[in-house]
Amino acid sequence: MADTDCLFCLIARGEIPADVVHRDDDVVAFRDINPRAPTHILIVPIRHIESAAELTEAEGPLLGRLFAVAAQIARDAGVAEHGYRLVTNSGPAAGQTVPHLHFHLMGGRSMGWPPG
Repeated sequence: MADTDCLFCLIARGEIPADVVHRDDDVVAFRDINPRAPTHILIVPIRHIESAAELTEAEGPLLGRLFAVAAQIARDAGVAEHGYRLVTNSGPAAGQTVPHLHFHLMGGRSMGWPPG
């Protein structure tokens, strides 16, 4: 079920343009408009899920698909060999600014730890 006002739902439906690098029946991935790394791609389920806090075991297959897409995108972008970061934020205090589950795939530079 889509949220008609959700930015990522609008992108998933093609109503807002984005630099899409992957699209299938379950997942859309596109370049972040404010990249924090040379490679910064958002990986988003088509189905509206507000955040990781809403996930249940029923989303296991979808999560598997999201991670498989992320791995393929990392290989295609040339960041898999040296490493990349895959992160999701859950809620405003964690830095989630769009209330739709999404993963940031970032690579192409060294990442510090701890993040944030």
